Amino acid sequence: MTLKPGILSDRAIGALFGGEQLKSEVMLDKDQIQPASLDLRLGGKAIRVRASFMPGRGHTVAEKLERLTLHEIDLENGAVLETGCVYIVPLMESLDLPAEISASANPKSSTGRLDIFTRVMVDYAQEFDKVPAGYKGQLYLEISPRTFPIIVRRGSRLSQIRFRTGQALLGEAELFDLHKAETLVASDMPNVSGGGIALSIDLKGSGPQGLIGYRGKHHTSVIDVDLKGAHEVLDFWEPLYSRGADELILDPDEFYILVSNEAVHVPPLYAAEMTPYDPLVGEFRVHYAGFFDPGFGHAPAGGSGSRAVLEVRSHEVPFILEHGQVIGRLVYEHMQERPEGLYGTGLGSNYQAQGLKLSKHFRLPE
Repeated sequence: MTLKPGILSDRAIGALFGGEQLKSEVMLDKDQIQPASLDLRLGGKAIRVRASFMPGRGHTVAEKLERLTLHEIDLENGAVLETGCVYIVPLMESLDLPAEISASANPKSSTGRLDIFTRVMVDYAQEFDKVPAGYKGQLYLEISPRTFPIIVRRGSRLSQIRFRTGQALLGEAELFDLHKAETLVASDMPNVSGGGIALSIDLKGSGPQGLIGYRGKHHTSVIDVDLKGAHEVLDFWEPLYSRGADELILDPDEFYILVSNEAVHVPPLYAAEMTPYDPLVGEFRVHYAGFFDPGFGHAPAGGSGSRAVLEVRSHEVPFILEHGQVIGRLVYEHMQERPEGLYGTGLGSNYQAQGLKLSKHFRLPE
C-alpha cells in the first residue's frame, strides 16, 4: 500500500479487508464500502450504561463496561433505544491497522438527520471518534437518541469510518487555490479561514410557502433506522416557513434541520468534512454527520447544485440566525487516489443534488 499522505479510497479499504487489517464477523454488505469511508455495523447486543464515558489510557472499553453496565439488550430481532439513554454497542468490524494508518469516525448523514448522537470508541482511547495509527482491537459505538426513539438491529449502520496516512489536510492557501480552480462553494467571495471554507445559512426558504427547515417534535413514535420512506413527515417534524424577516430564533435544546445557502462541491481527488462546532460563529452545534465523500456536488456525478443539509442545536440560550450568516466550515483533505466510485446517482447515494431534505426514512410529499 502506498505511503502517500491522504484518505484511503474504496479500493484501498477493500485491500485492508483482503489483508485482514480490517476484519468483520460476517461478509461485508455489497454497498458497505463508500468512496472514501466504510459503514460500520452494529453487533448483536446493546449495553445500557448510566452515563457516557471515556476508556482512558490504560483501560479497555470492556473493563469500563464491567463497572458501568445497567443491562444488556438483544439486537438480533430488533430493539428500541430510548431517548435520553446511553448505549454501547460492540461493532461487527474490528481493526489490526498498520503503523502508518489512522482513522476517524462520524455519524452517517441519515443518523445525524435523526438527531442520533453517536461516537466510536476504541480501547485506551482519550478521544472519541479517533483511532490511532496501528490500533489493534474491537470497535464500539456509543449511541444516544436525542429527539426520537429508534429501532435498531444487528447489522444496522449508524456510523462510518475514514482511514488516512500522514497529514492530508489542505492549508488555507491550497484550499483557496482549489476553490478558484474547482468552485468548492458557490460563493463570489469565499470565506477561507480557520483551516476551512465557510458555509452560510439559507433562511429565505424555497417553494411557494418559503419552507426554511424543520423542527423535531417531542413524544413521537419510534423510527426504524433500516426502513426507507416508511414514516410520515408531519408525525415527527414541524415545518418552518419564512415570514419575510429572513431570520430564525433557535430555542435551546430544540433540534432543527436547515440548509446551506451555497451549493457544495467535493472534487473526485478530495474528501471534505464539516467541523461540528465553531465557537467563533455562535453558541450552537452544526452537523453531526461531518463526512462529504468525493463526488458530492460534482456535476458529472449528478450532483450539480447539491447543498449541505445542516443539523443544528442551540446551546444554553436562544440564538438568532440570520440569512447568510456563517454557520460552519468545511475542511478538505487529499485522497490517496481517485475512488473507483464517486458519491452520486451511480452508487444510489441518497443525498446527491439535494436541497433542504430530511433523512431517507421519511416519505416524500406527493
